[in-house]
Formats: sequence, C-alpha cells, structure tokens
Amino acid sequence: MTRKRPVYLDHQATTPLDPRVLEAMLPWLTRDFGNAASRQHAFGWTAESAVAAARDEIAATLGAGPGEVVFTSGATESNNLAILGAARAARERGNHVVTSAVEHRAVLDPCRQLAAEGFEVTVLAPDPTGRVAVEAVAGALTRRTVLVSLMAANNEVGTLNPVEEIAFLCAGRGILFHTDAAQAFGKVPLDVTRGVALASLSAHKLYGPKGIGALYVRARPRVALSPIVFGGGHEGGLRSGTLNVPGIVGFAAAVRIAREGGDAERIRLAALRESLDAAIHGALDGVTRNGNPAEALPGNLSLSFAGIDGERLIGSLRDLAVSSGSACTTASAEPSHVLRALGVPEALAKATIRFGLGRFTTRAEVDFAAATVVEAVRRLRAERESLFSA
Repeated sequence: MTRKRPVYLDHQATTPLDPRVLEAMLPWLTRDFGNAASRQHAFGWTAESAVAAARDEIAATLGAGPGEVVFTSGATESNNLAILGAARAARERGNHVVTSAVEHRAVLDPCRQLAAEGFEVTVLAPDPTGRVAVEAVAGALTRRTVLVSLMAANNEVGTLNPVEEIAFLCAGRGILFHTDAAQAFGKVPLDVTRGVALASLSAHKLYGPKGIGALYVRARPRVALSPIVFGGGHEGGLRSGTLNVPGIVGFAAAVRIAREGGDAERIRLAALRESLDAAIHGALDGVTRNGNPAEALPGNLSLSFAGIDGERLIGSLRDLAVSSGSACTTASAEPSHVLRALGVPEALAKATIRFGLGRFTTRAEVDFAAATVVEAVRRLRAERESLFSA
C-alpha cells in the first residue's frame, strides 16, 4: 500500500482542522478583522459580538455561564493561570497543593514553580492503569490544602479520572479543584457543575485551530485568581491581550461540531481502537496494553512491545504518524514519566507506541496500521534474535 503521506494516528498530539471550522473562521481572518476591544466603531462591535456568541457556545457545552469562560492561548496557559493564579491568591489560607505523577508538564512545571515559592506540593501516585483514586486524594488533603489539580483524561494512555467524585470531595471541604480537560473536552462528557472550580480547555485537541484555548473559572462562589499576564485588563482582568477572534470563532465551531457528533463518534472510535488492539494482539505476543481499558478516551491506544528497540520501532513506521508519548516530551531520550509512574519497566516504556485515532480515521487505515506494526515488530525481533544467535 503506497501513500504520499503517512496515515495520521497521533490525534492526542493535535488534530487536523475540520473544514467546517475553517469555513467559520475565514471571514474573521479577512473581511471582519476588527479588534473585539475596539468599542467605538462597527468593526470592533462586530468582533465583540462574535466573541460573545462563541463564549455562549462553549459555556453551554460545559454547563457553565458565559462569564465563566476566559479565553487564553491554549491549555498550557490555562493550566498556568489556574494553578499559579489560584494558589497565589489563596496563600493566606494555605500553602498546600495536590497533583499527580501522570499530569502533563503544563501542570507539573507550574507546581514545581509553586514549590520554589514555598508551597508544599503532594504528588500522588496513580494505580497501575493511570487512574487516581478518590481515596488517595482524600488521604492527601490537609487543613492547608488550597488546590487539587488532576487531569480529566491522560494524554498518553487515555485513562479517565473520576473527576466528578474528586471535585465533589474537594468542594465539600472548601478546596478548589482544577482539571486539565484538554484531552477530554469534546471527546467524553464533561460537566463542571459538580464541584469543578477551574478547567483548562484547548481547541486544537478537538479539530479547532492551534493557539486558542480557555479556562473555565467558576463564578459562584467566585474563584479568586492572581493574573499571570498583564497589559490591558482583558477577560475581566484575568488575561490581558488582544483576543484572537478567528481562533475563538473556530474554537466555538469545533465545540459545536464535537457536541453534535456525541455518542455516535465515541462508539465509532472505540470500535476502531478495539479492532486495532485485537489485530495486533492476535498476531503478536509480548504486547502490553497501557491504561484503563474500561475508563479511557475512545480513540487512544497505548501498546508496549517487548524484545525490541523503541527508537528503531518508531523509525521503521514511516508510513504511520504515531508517537511514543506526549508531543511535549518526545524530544527527550528519557522514557515517559507517565509510563514510569505506572510501573512500566524502562526498556518496555521506550518500546511503546501511542496510537491516537480521530474523526477522519477510517477502518482501512486502522487495518493498514495493524499490518504495518505487526510486520515491523516481527522483523525487528527476528533481527535481534539473529544478532544474539550469531
């Protein structure tokens, strides 16, 4: 099977822009180019109206109010604003923050910054599937705890956390709960009304444009945040900077399309994921599936292959666009911190592939991917055996 471009199976890293999203954005890139903060003429009024409509769309999908959606440049900025902003604002009440060992670097690094500022940071270990138990969170809370930050869905192994239960626990103790929902929003149901105080969102994880995201900030009772970006007082003073109107419009379009796809798309992706897993497991031994198979993103599949060199495996899959883990850490030669936290041995962690299926993935592409991986693993194992037997 000859292809000019590899089959794209890395949707946890980013998703292609849906053509319908591009269509919604185009007028705001050309004709309607006004600054939403220009309130003295029609160009600004038109842009401001588009931003308001987009805010309504995203808020309604979350179960939130429009005033609870703060636009940012993406989930990394949202995580930083949520974690640094909430902890610093609450410092007089306490100095303890709880997170987990399998969070994205955009959560772990701000927590390290808080530790450098004198905060106490507890990093919880997940279970072997990557899930953080409610009981583990409860056991970590103290009278000085001001913030708990746990992802809704893991970006490497796809495991879903019991967000509603943990949020409810925190709310009952007067502790802010933040969730990095970049991977979950638009893919699995997410309701912020059950105790979530802060939630980070990203457009490019759900077929929207890069460079735009949002932070849900609960209004009642209002979450106090110390801004981390200054210069103009935009977004209620929480995030200064000229609003990315085309990106915001595209974000809202992507959210609407994802919501309309709903259960049907989740069922389709889960079926493709299980087909891919079955085809590879049926043809190869020494394959381990990482994550929680019952509570997971429908399009995510993480597999580790024993007996081969991980770099050679990825290098031999040129007809597939797959990754060994998070796009933010693949430049490092070190094995994934997520897989290490799950107890995966280093050699096996380095021989891991993350498959990310998406909206435009077809059955034929899944079949092709399975056959390609099986052939590559068999060849590399044969080469290894030949080398050791020589």
